[in-house]
Amino acid sequence: MLNHSIRYFQNELYCDDIPVQSITAEVGTPVYIYSLKRVLANLSRIREAFAAVQPHIHYSAKANANLAILRTLVNAGAGIDAVSAGEIHKALLVGTKPEDIVFAGVGKTRDELRYALEQNVGWFNVENSLELQYINDLVAELKREPARVALRLNPDITAATHRYIATGHKAAKFGLSIQTVKEILKKRSQFPHLKIEGIHIHIGSQLHNTAATRRAVQVVLECLAPYPEIRTVNIGGGMAVRYAEDEDIPRWEDFGAAIAPLLKDYQVILEPGRSLVADAGLMAVTVLYFKEQGGEPILITDGSMAELIRPALYEAHHEIVPVNKSPSPDTYLNFHVVGPVCESADALGHNVSLAQMEPGALLAVLTAGAYGMVMASNYNQRLRPPEVVVAEDGASWKLARRRETWEDLTLTEIY
Repeated sequence: MLNHSIRYFQNELYCDDIPVQSITAEVGTPVYIYSLKRVLANLSRIREAFAAVQPHIHYSAKANANLAILRTLVNAGAGIDAVSAGEIHKALLVGTKPEDIVFAGVGKTRDELRYALEQNVGWFNVENSLELQYINDLVAELKREPARVALRLNPDITAATHRYIATGHKAAKFGLSIQTVKEILKKRSQFPHLKIEGIHIHIGSQLHNTAATRRAVQVVLECLAPYPEIRTVNIGGGMAVRYAEDEDIPRWEDFGAAIAPLLKDYQVILEPGRSLVADAGLMAVTVLYFKEQGGEPILITDGSMAELIRPALYEAHHEIVPVNKSPSPDTYLNFHVVGPVCESADALGHNVSLAQMEPGALLAVLTAGAYGMVMASNYNQRLRPPEVVVAEDGASWKLARRRETWEDLTLTEIY
């Protein structure tokens, strides 16, 4: 989606003060381009939406783990929500204080838990009773101070979102049942090397109403009622981003208004990911060919499911726009915008309304700052694309990740 940073000026697409075409002329396509200015604006807006409870904001690095973005958010006062040892490593690399890192994830290995303890991360969001025992035993083995833990509660609430990103219903792999959480809280003394100080919930991403999250928070507070000494509630993320003009989503301020009054007596942790970075990014691609098959117009681009898998994975929608708009096109066609990968699922968008595009024309896939490059692959032995960041003042840009080379494809192979 277009916004104050990703916008047209005189029919040319800009990222802040930089013409997108000027970047592609130097680094080629496909390429991811991010506005750090927009990322910081989103961070400020979330802080304002939840100002009543002054949350500790931990950016969910799985959305986009580019070091430049991580560093920008950490320098702005955010912590990091990590779901792997690799994300912890990158968080520390950009200067995150260990106490500002939350380690979450449904399947942490013992090696990852050991690494996190050795780095003195601030919180463990625990999703399994055995995981509690592992952490307790490792703390004793490493002779560390007791580890601070939040139990991830599965509140058995179905969120209004895509089934692939709903995490709070009873059949989901995530979290602990209400009964299990209550049992653990009763027997906390069995874990002398842990400090169980909070409850964590996250019922899904891209939530389309606030009611389910409010109900989930109410379930948390019911579980905590017998334990007034436990004062931290981690409400995860899930605030929605608009991917299409007509998409009806609640404002972030609506989430704050619905949830904050319930939590005024608690320390609140918030873990936004997509909401910080999605609309700050785009992927620029080049049109390679045009064809018409079965009466359907098709644009073949150099961008594919290997670079942006969301449309192929769960039929996600991204607006696709020309980098240079024709001021008065004669006609518009509804194109299938596809990539060169050998899969029928390799499409960036269907029924995309565009003027006729000639080979060499540039297109921008919008709202691509989240779950884009982090999910990119070398399928078909394609080179993963570069990432560019436009500076916080919007006036300059730099390469934040170079394009891979053929040599990179075999760096870890033994032959």
